[in-house]
Amino acid sequence: MTDDELQQWLQARDPASSLPPADPTWVARLLEDTMSADLETHHTETRESGTRNRSPLTWLVAAAAVLVAGLGVFSLVTDDPEYPNVPAAGDSPSVSSPPTVTELAAAPPTSAKCMVPNAEILSQAGIAFSGTVQEVADDVVVLAPDRFYTGEPTALVEVRSDPAMLQALIGAVEFKEGQRYLVSATDGRVTVCGFSGPYAEDLAALYTAAFPG
Repeated sequence: MTDDELQQWLQARDPASSLPPADPTWVARLLEDTMSADLETHHTETRESGTRNRSPLTWLVAAAAVLVAGLGVFSLVTDDPEYPNVPAAGDSPSVSSPPTVTELAAAPPTSAKCMVPNAEILSQAGIAFSGTVQEVADDVVVLAPDRFYTGEPTALVEVRSDPAMLQALIGAVEFKEGQRYLVSATDGRVTVCGFSGPYAEDLAALYTAAFPG
């Protein structure tokens, strides 16, 4: 809140804002009398005498009350919903947490023959999910999962390996940015041979059969 905004806010809530301004001559005389008066002098005040014969001590008490009221108004300003940008006690900036990540590795090349994908073998996978590829780089493929069939759900899945092994995996699974895939992994390594691949109804049905829960 700027000084001008604070002044406008205080003026809008001043109960005496509708009253005419005090006579400058009267104010100057009042200040002079207050500074020169004997504070030990006591005057008997009555309802009839009003404020004319009030002692200087009374005016000092009144001035102190005005100061306390001003501090109270400032406290209200800091909690006023019209000024949400005014920091309040106890406020602290929020810190967003980094996204959770599942890290997998590419399976090493093998000359063994691939078996026909089936639900029984797939059900042994520790991680199985469907997700969309966000990035394909030399040593990492980043996917954003939309469903975990098994394994602890995370915001991202990263498949990391040395470029040669990752390229071999990419050739087997054909990872492409923006496309959706079904991916399974055993012991932290992506399974190939048809167990992982582009999203298709028949492969999705295999995942549903392997992980009915």
